[in-house]
Amino acid sequence: MLKITRFILLAVILISFTTACNSYQKMLNNPDISAKYKAAEAYYNTGEYRRANRLFEQILPSYRGKPQAQRVVFFFANSYLQIKDYYLAAYQFESFVKSYPKSNRMQEASFLAAKCYYKLSPNYSLDQANTNDALDKLQIFIDNYPDSEFLAEANTYVQELQTKLEKKDFEISKQYHTIRDYKSAINAFDNFISTYPGTPFKEDALYFKFLSSYEIATNSVIMKKLERLKGLQDIYDTLTRYYPETLFLEDLDDKMSRVVKEIALLEKNNIAITK
Repeated sequence: MLKITRFILLAVILISFTTACNSYQKMLNNPDISAKYKAAEAYYNTGEYRRANRLFEQILPSYRGKPQAQRVVFFFANSYLQIKDYYLAAYQFESFVKSYPKSNRMQEASFLAAKCYYKLSPNYSLDQANTNDALDKLQIFIDNYPDSEFLAEANTYVQELQTKLEKKDFEISKQYHTIRDYKSAINAFDNFISTYPGTPFKEDALYFKFLSSYEIATNSVIMKKLERLKGLQDIYDTLTRYYPETLFLEDLDDKMSRVVKEIALLEKNNIAITK
């Protein structure tokens, strides 16, 4: 009995799916623009955005210059956003903004266009041209609509994108340390900290600057070693002042303990030589 019930249920689902597909295919070929408009909105309202998108695309030319055009263009753009075709969504939202500057959906369309650029931003390790474009678009929106209901979301996106750019620059700086080009690493970390004083990667940048400086100092010739070892104290003091509970504290303390001992030994030898 259970098997029969399951078979009947599966058959009903299959018939319903086939009927729905046939109905959609017929609508695509239906010359009645009004019927397509109603069907497109029905699909849109039930979350069937791919089907809605194709129908909106078909009827859009017929509604240019008509009262319904704004609604069709906006839904067409948003259907692209919902199916994650962000390039075309951004293009259509920007087209909406240019075509209907007095629309009551102007602000929302401007925000969603910027949001599409945000969605196109890739992983930090890749080229960040789209990230910079997204930041530009979001900043324009924020400047144009400082009291917008979408302001908080826009600011969140800006912060996320900015952090991504900082992450990329930090990893580039860190790469110099990884390949043991310590002088370049120190310069890169100095520039990074100067460019992004409030970055969440500042603690890590200071730590890796310390490590690069430590490698140079401990492997220096005698004539330069004392001065470079003493310079490590400044980096250590800066890092521990800003981040007294840093996760790197144990390693920092261990290395500074060795540095202090070596400084004492070098100064003792210098005194002995002087005498």
